[in-house]
Amino acid sequence: MNNAEFSGKPRNSLPASGEEIPVAVRETPDAESRKGFRLLVLAIAAVGGFILLAVISGLFFALTTPKKDLDSLSSTNSTPASPQSGSSSQNQVLGHLAYPEAPESELVPISANRRIRMRKTAAQKFQEMVVAAQSQGVNLVAISGFRSIKEQEQLFFRIGAQRNQTPAQRAALSAPPGHSEHHTGYAIDIGDGATPATHLVPSFENTRAFQWLQANAARFGFEMSFPKDNVQGVSYEPWHWRFVGDRESLETFYKAKNIKPQQNP
Repeated sequence: MNNAEFSGKPRNSLPASGEEIPVAVRETPDAESRKGFRLLVLAIAAVGGFILLAVISGLFFALTTPKKDLDSLSSTNSTPASPQSGSSSQNQVLGHLAYPEAPESELVPISANRRIRMRKTAAQKFQEMVVAAQSQGVNLVAISGFRSIKEQEQLFFRIGAQRNQTPAQRAALSAPPGHSEHHTGYAIDIGDGATPATHLVPSFENTRAFQWLQANAARFGFEMSFPKDNVQGVSYEPWHWRFVGDRESLETFYKAKNIKPQQNP
């Protein structure tokens, strides 16, 4: 043991004045104030430097990035287009729209040989239309009704090859498979029984049958699919009519297709 242990002071006691702590490491009130001030200055300087760096970086990016890249970034951050807005162009092939194939259970015959068929509601209205035309001396005949996608494929490519037509040339006269209104069971090609030579040709427009259809078809829910200058750009087909007389048929041809109603001249 050394003599300090017997000096009469408690071992853990500290002098009240703090004089035994070296002056260089004392925490006086003035020192604390100066230290806090220095920290505040350093913090302000750091924030200011960060803001200045961000501004300089933004200016450098704007000056060095090509305008088309900036436009691309802007369009990426903009509100995305509605999926419906592009549906029409996505569903088209050579000007023809895609259509589902009618189920067999919905198809019924409309011709004496039972080979020409339409959906039940459309078939009933077509037969009513035939009777009404006959009462006025006009003979409406069904030339073609429902066609499956497979039948349309054979028709499109076989006849195209026979006539040495490109797909684009063929599409002016016949829809590509999967894109014919005949797939729906609502479309029908109509002729004049009194003038068979006008079947499926533009001169059908000169027949009594066509004139009667123009004046009366709407009463039975039918409209011409491809009039002159139609919005799809398909060739004029005065013999091709479609049923739009109920909700399902109307939506089949108009819903999300971007096709405007036809205007009477």
